[in-house]
Amino acid sequence: MENENKGVEFVIGKQKNIALIAHDNKKGDMIRWCADNFDILKGHFLYGTGTTARMISEHTGLPVRGFNSGPLGGDLQIGSRIVDNEIDIVIFFSDPLTAQPHDPDVKALLRIAQVYDIPIANTKATADFIITSTYMNTEYTHQLMNFKQNVEERASKLVTNI
Repeated sequence: MENENKGVEFVIGKQKNIALIAHDNKKGDMIRWCADNFDILKGHFLYGTGTTARMISEHTGLPVRGFNSGPLGGDLQIGSRIVDNEIDIVIFFSDPLTAQPHDPDVKALLRIAQVYDIPIANTKATADFIITSTYMNTEYTHQLMNFKQNVEERASKLVTNI
């Protein structure tokens, strides 16, 4: 639904699409977190990058649709699904103490999640707050910039400068 002054209204449905991502040193933490929150997570659609998705499924029994591993484009695949309104929440246990070869992809994923105003958890504590929020069981409506209008206005300004 579009509103000229407020932008575009997006609805995150009652059943969430949750991306689960973890750097190598955080995969154990992610598996434990998923096991601890099994009863909540089983009611939602789960997605993950490569090894993380496989390990969560193997150790918890939760079905997780896997994409490529992060360094092979998995972070970007999840980012594209955010743009297509197919991912509602990102739980990303990142390792702040280890350099990552795909750091630009990680930054792009986090940036696009911010642009589309979806909840992002980079720590277990934040993930705990998100998963226990009353919004996990209800629809959530939020307003985003009208991207189409924004592009048209920017293009119009560029044309007048030629």
